[in-house]
Amino acid sequence: MKERVITAIIFGAVLLPLVFIGGWPLMLLAYFFATVGLYELLRMKGFNLFSLPGLISTFILWMIMIPTEFYFAWLIRAGVGKTDILVLGVLLLLTYTVLTKNRVTYDDIAFMLISTIYIGFGFHYFLETRAMENGLIWIFFSLFIIWASDSGAYFFGKAFGKRKLWPDISPNKTIEGSIGGVISSVVVACLFLIFTDISEPAILIILMTCLLAVFGQVGDLAESAFKRHYGVKDSGRILPGHGGILDRFDSLLFVWPFMYIILSIM
Repeated sequence: MKERVITAIIFGAVLLPLVFIGGWPLMLLAYFFATVGLYELLRMKGFNLFSLPGLISTFILWMIMIPTEFYFAWLIRAGVGKTDILVLGVLLLLTYTVLTKNRVTYDDIAFMLISTIYIGFGFHYFLETRAMENGLIWIFFSLFIIWASDSGAYFFGKAFGKRKLWPDISPNKTIEGSIGGVISSVVVACLFLIFTDISEPAILIILMTCLLAVFGQVGDLAESAFKRHYGVKDSGRILPGHGGILDRFDSLLFVWPFMYIILSIM
């Protein structure tokens, strides 16, 4: 626990100031996190990020992540969108299956593409949300409600947990812990309503918080499913006491796209 707390403090000391600054510094940090996350996920299946398909996947990842305000003007003038780049990446990866005489299979390529889309769009919507009006508040909102959910689930689970939430995927998680995580997120959301200039009705923010807390827990379980399927304990070791980048961002990669969509229609 001491190691986890120290790592969390250092991690927050790096992330939170750059979230506040925004712009290129935050974009570079997001690209670093996403690239490490892709490396961790590909490694679970035995692929090297610096192989040809790994480099193609990295290219797709980087293009997906580009926020609208930074998208290359010459690509816009040429009418090239992110869908076109994704299609090009798919064709290149499928071509690679032919060149390797099916040593790299269709299933392998599908894994790479899903991994790239999962991580790429998660961090893309992180950057897009930060660029929104009041985006700074919403990014801090998402970070703090998910950190509250993680902590609440842990401590409520330790104190009251009896019924397993999803033992085949994550045997230590409990229903009581899950409920405690949602309650903790709502408490943090109420603090945001009191101390920030969020203008949306309180009931909508509370409902959104509950929804995002649940999606965050699903994201956590999804990554647990990856790890259990591929027989690894942690996605990496870059964050002592926490594991890898995916271990730290698994919930947020689910939350940021949903939050952006909700904010866009509110």
